[in-house]
Amino acid sequence: MAGERKGVCLVVGAGDGVGGAIAKAFAAEGHPVVITRRARNLDQLEALAADIRAAGGIAHAKGVDAREEGEMVALFDQIEAEIGPLEVVVFNIGANVRFGMVETTARVFTKVWEMACFAGFLTGREAARVMGPRGKGSILFTGATASMRGREGFSAFAAAKAGLRIMAQSLAREMGPKGIHVAHVVVDGAIDGVFTRANRTDVEDLLDRDVILKPEQIAANYVWLHQQQRSAWTHELDLRPWSETW
Repeated sequence: MAGERKGVCLVVGAGDGVGGAIAKAFAAEGHPVVITRRARNLDQLEALAADIRAAGGIAHAKGVDAREEGEMVALFDQIEAEIGPLEVVVFNIGANVRFGMVETTARVFTKVWEMACFAGFLTGREAARVMGPRGKGSILFTGATASMRGREGFSAFAAAKAGLRIMAQSLAREMGPKGIHVAHVVVDGAIDGVFTRANRTDVEDLLDRDVILKPEQIAANYVWLHQQQRSAWTHELDLRPWSETW
């Protein structure tokens, strides 16, 4: 219906890269967006929200630790009560670290799992709780190369991302019959952003040749997933540059 107000889009794990691009893309489609990171990054988050508002969108920045159950429950309740009904929930926390197996401490393994897997479970559970009774909405999870295979030095990250992928599959099977679209996006390859630019000097050349992923192009696929008609839902999507080996 023309003029119908769109539901809220929550992006858990938003920054200068993919998460920020996803938030901007949904805001451009008319969704009020809520973006989260840990409270210590709130200044950066507020800057992103300001950019979205300057472009004509509606944005709210929330400092939340996605690993803390109480904070996540309160976040979803606050959004539903004060901003509007959630229509799209995106989990976009990475936690990519590299340690050899012997050097991987129990603390490192646990923290990576908490950030990249357990926080995704809390996000998915709370999204299902509020969306389920309405029978509509999308829950989208950002995966990585490590979701599909473990490489040397990435045991903690691969275990967490693989766990997130399988959790998303279980959630999709449970929530699909209730009208909720759950999808997992495997992002395979280097992405233009702070990390890549800090470690490479040829990013502009790579962008010109389309051999690294562009956040805005990744984000466009999240919008497309949400807009899919339920007779042909995608439950897993692979995104990689044309030149990426796999």
